[in-house]
Amino acid sequence: MRIAYFDCLSGISGDMTLGALVDAGASLQRIVEGVRSLGLGELQITADEVRKCGFRAVQITITHPPEHAHRHLHHIEAMIDQADAITAEGKRRAREIFSALAAAEAKVHGSTIQKVHFHEVGAIDSIADIVGTAIALDDLGIDAVEASAVPTGTGFIEIAHGRVSIPAPATAELLCGIPLAPSDTPIELTTPTGAAILKASSRRFGSVPAMTTQTVGYGAGQKDIEGQANVLRVLIGEVVTAPEAAELDYDRVTILETNIDNTTAEDLAAAAESLLDAGALDVIQTPCVMKKGRSGVLLTVLCPDGRANELEQLLFMATGTIGVRRLRAERHKLPRREATRETALGPIQGKESRLPDGTWRFALEYEDARAIAANRNLTVHQVRRAVRSEE
Repeated sequence: MRIAYFDCLSGISGDMTLGALVDAGASLQRIVEGVRSLGLGELQITADEVRKCGFRAVQITITHPPEHAHRHLHHIEAMIDQADAITAEGKRRAREIFSALAAAEAKVHGSTIQKVHFHEVGAIDSIADIVGTAIALDDLGIDAVEASAVPTGTGFIEIAHGRVSIPAPATAELLCGIPLAPSDTPIELTTPTGAAILKASSRRFGSVPAMTTQTVGYGAGQKDIEGQANVLRVLIGEVVTAPEAAELDYDRVTILETNIDNTTAEDLAAAAESLLDAGALDVIQTPCVMKKGRSGVLLTVLCPDGRANELEQLLFMATGTIGVRRLRAERHKLPRREATRETALGPIQGKESRLPDGTWRFALEYEDARAIAANRNLTVHQVRRAVRSEE
């Protein structure tokens, strides 16, 4: 599998993405021909080598006649569909990016995808950045895109609707579900165009995957940042998987930890139940010996990133802790699905997970097993044994 990994140290924008892909080997000529076939008039795309904080990178410049058009999604999709110098795969990628943008704009403005019109991202240079990126990914033969956590920058910018905070409203909406990296840089590091490219294209966010890197490209941002290269780096290479291996799912979670020696077992059990009801993925109690030889409990809460603050507050309220540690973790998960097994007790519902060798493993949830056992006057062990006998 050929992969593109975007290292977003200084954020991501459309021109940075296009510059990085061109630097990594994408054909600038094919990109120009494809973008020109959209029917946008005389348009030039140049790629120049520049220095950013001492490091070389490719900076994309797009020049075109002045215009004042505000386009809707269907206008842009029609332009993409009629373009005769863009492959079917390139068109698919471009439409997905614009669809992600339209959904974000519609949410922000309380409109619909059909009615919302693009301002900044409907301009020729933004269209060229997005369509050019789609063409470049196709030209490089990229099967999958992954990326690091994304910094947004801080401060304020002026857009068509006035002065707004960074990240801009559409950018913030597009970045929902994407891990953000801390940044106090007082400029807009991630633009709506860059966020849309990641939203529509990236299957995973986290550290660099296990891959054999074949080429590295650097795309330059327009501004200079003191003490930091304003560049987007892309690593292109191969991820080798067995032909029949199950592809793992990925996500990122927050781990909350605290050591407790001043809360009763009953209160800890109630706290664990409250945490699970509030959205924790798991709550684990591990006996430990704390300072001064006192017995205690290491309470570990696994939670989605977006629920970490709420669950941390609940920890403080429901236990005697005075401090909570936070850790970020990347999870690899087996693909899973709902399934039914025919057994001597009749059909039984459960879940199947696909193992790395491609086979499926059936698991019966405890609560389901207990309900079946109660209904049939059996033990949970007997129910599980009936399921195993059918494997």
